[in-house]
Amino acid sequence: MYDLGQFRKDLQQFDIQLTQQQENQFIRYFELLTEWNEVMNLTAITDFDDVLKKHFVDSLSLVRAWPQIRERSAAVIDIGTGAGFPGVPLKIAFPQIRLTLLDSLQKRIRFLNELSTELGLQDVELIHGRAEDYAAPSKKREQYDLCVSRAVANLSTLSELCLPYVKEGGYFISYKSEKIAEEAKAAEHAIFLLGGKIEGQKEFILPDSDIYRNLFMIQKVRSTPKRFPRKAGAPAKDPLK
Repeated sequence: MYDLGQFRKDLQQFDIQLTQQQENQFIRYFELLTEWNEVMNLTAITDFDDVLKKHFVDSLSLVRAWPQIRERSAAVIDIGTGAGFPGVPLKIAFPQIRLTLLDSLQKRIRFLNELSTELGLQDVELIHGRAEDYAAPSKKREQYDLCVSRAVANLSTLSELCLPYVKEGGYFISYKSEKIAEEAKAAEHAIFLLGGKIEGQKEFILPDSDIYRNLFMIQKVRSTPKRFPRKAGAPAKDPLK
C-alpha cells in the first residue's frame, strides 16, 4: 500500500485536490517509471516519497505561475520532457489541457507512449525530435498557449528553443532550481529578439521541504522572427546574447 498523506497535504498548498482516479494514475505513473528505469535511464530519483515530491509536486507547482491552467483547455507543449515532467503530471491533474510532449530520444518516447496508454490519457501528442526542427512554420510553430520545460540549460538557450512554439499572448515558463538573476539579465536581449518579454518569477520552497524552486515567466508579445530557432545544436553551443 502506498501512503499518499504527504502528497495530498503538499497539493493542498497549491489548492489542488485529486480524485481517486487521479491518485491512482499518479501511483501507476510511479510504478511504470521505476519499472522502465531498470532498463533505461529515466530518473535518478526512485524512492516513492521522493518521486511524489521532486517530480510530481514539483511539476504541479506551475499553478503558482500560471493559474489559468486550472480552467482552460490550453494547448501546452513540454520541450525536452524526458520521463514526462512536468507535462504528464499537469495532464493528470488538469485533464482538459491538450498536451504535446517533445523529446529527442526515441526510447523516452516509447516509455511515454506506454505511459499515456496505461493511464488512459486523451489528447496527448508525442513527438520524437529536436526542438529546433519542429518549430518550423509547417510543423508546430506558434501553436501553443503555454510552453514548459524542466530541461537543464541556460535561459537564453531555452528561450530560443521554446518561444517559437508559443502563440502571441502565450507564455513560456522555465522551471529553475536556483536563483538566476545573472542568467536572466544575460538572457534579456535574447528574449527580446525572440519576441518575448520577461514578466517575472515565482520563487518558493516546495511544501515541507528545503527544495528551492524558481518558475521563470516569459510572455510572448510578438511573433518570433523566422530565423529563430537556428539550426540544430546552435542554441546550446552559441547562446544568443
